[in-house]
Formats: sequence, structure tokens, C-alpha cells
Amino acid sequence: MTMNPPAPVILAAVSLYDARPFFEKALQFGVQQGIIGQPKLDQICLEAPKGMVQIARYFGNENLRPDIEKARDRIVNLVSLYLESSCAGDLRQAAESLRDHSFLSRSKGGSDMLRDLLALPESTSFHARLDTVAEAGAPPRGLAEWSLRSLADYQAELARRTPVRLEKEAAVWLAEHLGMHVETLEEAHTHAEAVIRSALLSLATRRTELPDWVEFEKMVTDLRKKYRAARQKTPAPDKKTGTAGVRPQAFSITLPAGLPDEFRAVVEDMRQSVLADLPQLLESALSPRALFAADTEDQHPPLLGRYFWVEDISSEMHHHERAVSQAWDKVTGGSCDDGSILTLLVCAAAGATPKTALSEKAAVALVRKMQKPASAPGFDPELARQYILDHAPAEHQEAYLELWADFVEEAQPTFQSDSTFARKDALALLKRECHVMA
Repeated sequence: MTMNPPAPVILAAVSLYDARPFFEKALQFGVQQGIIGQPKLDQICLEAPKGMVQIARYFGNENLRPDIEKARDRIVNLVSLYLESSCAGDLRQAAESLRDHSFLSRSKGGSDMLRDLLALPESTSFHARLDTVAEAGAPPRGLAEWSLRSLADYQAELARRTPVRLEKEAAVWLAEHLGMHVETLEEAHTHAEAVIRSALLSLATRRTELPDWVEFEKMVTDLRKKYRAARQKTPAPDKKTGTAGVRPQAFSITLPAGLPDEFRAVVEDMRQSVLADLPQLLESALSPRALFAADTEDQHPPLLGRYFWVEDISSEMHHHERAVSQAWDKVTGGSCDDGSILTLLVCAAAGATPKTALSEKAAVALVRKMQKPASAPGFDPELARQYILDHAPAEHQEAYLELWADFVEEAQPTFQSDSTFARKDALALLKRECHVMA
């Protein structure tokens, strides 16, 4: 059977909770213990109204009664914040602090605590700095609210923001270690975790700079090749003993040399997350772009947003143009004379494998294919035109299109003729304009 406790016990328990601001507790304790005398009380009574007016003016209007009353709450809370934090809740130390220092200095101490808190980043995202400056003398964003919050709130927010600061500072350190300034990260609107992961991958593959997309894609492709080569050399599981083969390692990820001690725990966490990504990064059948980047808004690649690369359109265009040029050179064999190009385009227009030179036998077969009744595509100049747009280097496309248009104007009636001598005329045209080897 449960019995209700007598009323005195309940009252005693309730009396243990003191909701007064910490400043008031410290002040009363100081007076009771003889730590704070009447001169100090008189000084506080002179300083407090001046501080209230200053705070009311800073946050609103010192001539309005509601602002003055709010300022009284703020100055008491600021002093309480500083005393309770700096003295670890010890009333004697707090009373001695009030005795040895001015009331306004304790208020300023609380204000500085909040300013330092609000200066810490709220998230690990990097944002471009706006070119607008707050009005001179205006309070920092959030200071009005935080000047009335408790020490517990302050400590919880400090505990939340401190790791965020460490992550961002670690990312900046790693980026600068790899030759990139924080302004570039801010312009990219990236976040610290992605920068740290990419920096670890870059350092593990002996790179000295953070990659752009082309270099990032190449880095992943090279790692996959090394991993697959290592996997082929891995011993197969022993069927008799049941011993499994050793999992191949394409490379190792370590913390960078010279990393400041304060960043080690943060970077180690990111290192573990990269290790967790390795199965997808190395073994996935998806291409690097399909794994990391989204070409449309409705795509959700598995590792989207987890890694950072420099968005450099000019660099990507340069790499693309170089790749196109190399592919074109491979197809043409480096031949760029009109005969070679026209031979290539005639093959494309006929739906045949593009070549820059034909044997006479191959030329006869090509003409037969183009002139065969109901044969598709026969001779379709648009196929060759599209081939130029898809495969030729951009700087040569206009010239090739003009060359092809001039050729088609003369050749199309011949290639598509059904006259008695059409095949002979078409072959003669190919021998004259293209490369047909006897």
C-alpha cells in the first residue's frame, strides 16, 4: 500500500528548486557570507541602470518601457551566464567575481560568450560570402534571442556547433594542403564531409590537388582497374580447409602527415566512411558518373553528394574536346585530307563501318549496297552529317559539313540512279573523289 508523504516533506522537496537567476543567487550568497559589502552593492545599483539603457538602445529603443524591462532581463541573464559558466556554478567563486570586478564587465563577459557561440558555424556547408554588410553597430543574428537563453541551452548549442567547426576547419586545412583556398569551396557550395573524403582519396592516390570531375572520374576508374587486377591475383578459397582468399586492396587510406591533432578524430571518422564506401566505389557495375553525379533532378546516385570535385566547365570542355580529337584521330588514322574524310562519310551515309580507304572490291560492294532496291539506308546524307556532329572535333565540323554538302550535291543523283550505267558511274565517282585502292 502506497502512502502519500506528509506535507512538510513535499514542501522541503519543492524548496530545493531555486528558479532565481544565478546572479541573484550569487549576490545574496555574497551578502550573507560577508563577501559583498554595501559599497559594492551601491556600485552595482549605479552600473545596472546604465547597462540596461545601453542594452535597450542596442536591441530597440531606450525610451520605451517594454524595451527597458526586456533589457533588465537581458543584463541579469548575461551576468548569470558568465558567472555560472566561468565559476562552474560555485556561488562563492561567483560572489568573489562580483566583488572583484565591475557589474558591467560581467555583463560584457556573457555577451562575449554568446558572440563567440554565434560566430561558430551552424552547419558544415560552405556558402559564398554575401557582399552585403550588416548595418554598423547592429547585433549579430540571433543575439537578441540568445541573450535570454539559459546556460544549459548555451552549453547544448556549443556542444552541437563545436564539432561542426572542427569539420569545416579540417576541410579547409586539407583543401589548402592540396592547393585550394576556402573561397573556392564557398563558391562551390559544397560541405566539409565531401571535401575531406575527396581529399583522403586524392592523397591515397598520390595526387597533389583536389580533382575536377574529369580527374575524379579518372581516379575512380584507375582504382577499379588496380582493384580488379589485384582480385585476379587473389588466391581462390581452399575447398578442403574452407579458408577464404585474401580480399584484394587497391590502395590504403591513411591520415595525412602533419594533420593537426585537433582534427584527427574528425578526419578519422571521415576515413572510416570512405572505407565503408569502397565496396560500391570499387566493385559497382555503375559508371563513376552514375555512381556519384546526377544528370537530372530525378536521379539519385548511391554516392551523390558524398564527394567533392571542382566544377570547372572550361576544363571539362577541354578534356572532352581532347577525347573527341583522340577518338577522331583513331578512326581516321590521322588522315585529314578531303579524300580520306569523304571516304569515311560515304561509308557512314551507307550505314557501313567508317573507313578512310577502300579496296576496289570493297568500293564495288559499297556501291551495290547503296543502289540495291529497297535497301536501307541506301545512301542517306543525313547519317554522315550527324556522324560529323557526333564525332568530329568541333573546330573542324563546319569545314567538314561544307565539304560533305558540296560532295552530296554532285554524288547523290549518281549514287541513287537506276540507269544502266549507274553502278559504273558511282564507282568512277568514288575513285575520283575518295580513296579507292586498286
